[in-house]
Amino acid sequence: QVQMVESGGGSVQAGGSLRLSCADSTYRYRSNCVGWFRQAPGKEREGVATILISPGRTSYVDSVKGRFTLSQDNTGKAVYLQMDSLRPEDTGMYYCAAGVYSDSECSPARIESFRYWGQGTQVTVSS
Repeated sequence: QVQMVESGGGSVQAGGSLRLSCADSTYRYRSNCVGWFRQAPGKEREGVATILISPGRTSYVDSVKGRFTLSQDNTGKAVYLQMDSLRPEDTGMYYCAAGVYSDSECSPARIESFRYWGQGTQVTVSS
């Protein structure tokens, strides 16, 4: 069973930056697609961004466009979410996920298509 692992969360003030990392626990699994999702207290989990590893195509929800940037390492096994200009509304538990069956499912809107999930990393942005 593939287990994704996130790291890099923390507490920052509004306008600050954080960089989240995601890989599978063994660093052996290479997915065709990795997604980032978040869940604020009392709200449903929502998509943030996805990256199709090859050809490196990224997709972002409107609320993070221009502020968040996805990248990958040269093996395609680790994915990073650079979060700049953070806002209090970005607060939540951030999860990375992988394991979609087809490239067409690689979208922040396709949360149900991701089979492998991490435990999450907390991001708190104070005003």
